[in-house]
Amino acid sequence: MTAAPHPRSEAAGSARAGRLSLAVALLCGALGAAVALLATRQRWAEGTATVAGGAFPLTAKGSDVTGVPAALAVVGLAALVAVFAVRRAGRLVVAVLLALSGAGIVAAALLGASDGSALDEQAAQASGDTSASVDTLSHTAWPYVAAVGGVLLLLAGLLALRYGRLWPAMSGRYERDGTPQPRRKAPAVDPDRPEDLWKALDRGEDPTGA
Repeated sequence: MTAAPHPRSEAAGSARAGRLSLAVALLCGALGAAVALLATRQRWAEGTATVAGGAFPLTAKGSDVTGVPAALAVVGLAALVAVFAVRRAGRLVVAVLLALSGAGIVAAALLGASDGSALDEQAAQASGDTSASVDTLSHTAWPYVAAVGGVLLLLAGLLALRYGRLWPAMSGRYERDGTPQPRRKAPAVDPDRPEDLWKALDRGEDPTGA
């Protein structure tokens, strides 16, 4: 018969898993949001339009093609921060939002990788013909870079779902081990010193002691 694992060993293992998953999630989330935002500012598509008998070059950035990846990158970054401000059910909801943000970026970026509607609109404006379309359409690799950013955000969300219960939460009243911090005793107020009276009022105390 194998011996049952010691509770202290299990706690130590959980702590290590929590620290490692937290570091990986923070890195993936921050990097994924930055990559997605950077990619949407780059050129995703290019082509030419016929204007006055000549070829007119056209280019479209990721933000021209679709605004979804940039918007979801901001949402995902906010969700990554919010994970540490909530507990239990709230953390679960935020982790799901983080994962969905990453998945949405991947879907929008892959759809935008072959989208030429932004260049068609530019061709119509340049030629004055609403039915005009772009010629020699080509796409760059930046939509796929944005998709990689989405994958990183998705991974951060999945880590938050799996290990988020082991992560610390932002709170000034608790130590890292969950024990309450002792309240600091307010300094004594000398009624003969005006500066002490003002400081007590700033802290919301009654300097008269009434």
